[in-house]
Amino acid sequence: MAEVNARPHRETRRTPLEMLAEERFRLHPIPAQPYTAAFGTTRRVHDKDATIRVDQVRYSVPHRHAGQQVFVRWHGDDLIVTALIDSAPVEIARHHRSSPGSPVILDEHYPPSARGQRTPRPVNAAEEAFLAIGPGAAAWLEEAAAEGVRSIVSKMAEAVALAKLRGAAAVDRALSTAATAGRFTEGDLRSILDHQTVRDGATTSLTCAGEKHSLQPGTGGWTGFGQQLDPRSH
Repeated sequence: MAEVNARPHRETRRTPLEMLAEERFRLHPIPAQPYTAAFGTTRRVHDKDATIRVDQVRYSVPHRHAGQQVFVRWHGDDLIVTALIDSAPVEIARHHRSSPGSPVILDEHYPPSARGQRTPRPVNAAEEAFLAIGPGAAAWLEEAAAEGVRSIVSKMAEAVALAKLRGAAAVDRALSTAATAGRFTEGDLRSILDHQTVRDGATTSLTCAGEKHSLQPGTGGWTGFGQQLDPRSH
């Protein structure tokens, strides 16, 4: 290489070493970060609960990445979360695909005092009355706030009223079930409470409707439509 680079080129009559000094100004520098398109699309980790949202589902990541940018991509039914640590790509989390309303939260992604043992602090009388119902109410409020549920104030007022009528323990258990199942719409609390009352407090397995579940009625009633009737039936 020393011989070739110091020998004048046949066309330019200049040595490659001499021309390299001029060509350096036209060369593009190598990017400081790796080519990240292969890692998937970007997501920003939520500051408060260290989660990301992918296809309307919340997935947890290690809490030390809160507020940072990460990359997500699907590999079959696995969601792979990648972060750049010291300019090197590192897989920080892997989750199985879930459906809307069923967040995937791993306790190992949080320190002992960051999640599960923290009780929201009430800022007004309405929140104080709601949180007084029990730990299930605190879990419901935390999950509902993270999901961006609307009309939280009215739903809390309904829970307080139900606690006075049907007992705080029963309502607290229903709120805990609603938080776990991700049920925050109108009437969900009453429905869960009624179901628990009918079963007389028996412990049942939690059922979450999947994407393939449908309440659409069947078409069996239309099987005879358009067929000619037998005259002998009249």
